[in-house]
Amino acid sequence: MPLFTAIGTALLGAGAATAGAGAAAALGATVVGAAAAAGGLGYSIASGEDAKKKQASALSKQESAQKQAVNAAQGQRKQSEMAINQANRQTPNVAGIMESASAMGGAGGTMLTGPTGVDPNALALGKSTLLGS
Repeated sequence: MPLFTAIGTALLGAGAATAGAGAAAALGATVVGAAAAAGGLGYSIASGEDAKKKQASALSKQESAQKQAVNAAQGQRKQSEMAINQANRQTPNVAGIMESASAMGGAGGTMLTGPTGVDPNALALGKSTLLGS
């Protein structure tokens, strides 16, 4: 810059030299401002990447907590169903079964055979039937 200042003074006089120095200073300030802006941009990018990593980590932790909550809820549901089933467990009415069996003619009688059971002659082999034997 001193060379530029000296040439400017010789050609244009002292007033132009001061103006040239001001322009040089303005150019220097512009360069410094651009460097600061680039540095700020770099910081913004790095800060954004850091925030992205933190957000991904938080999302991962949230998903893990969600899975644990779902598993706990399913386990609780199964325990609840088992408790309800145990409370509603049914027992057979033995007295009612025996009463209905005695009404049909004892243990041998069913709805199909009646109170007397199966006729032994109906079980005999060698009889003639409509099927040809």
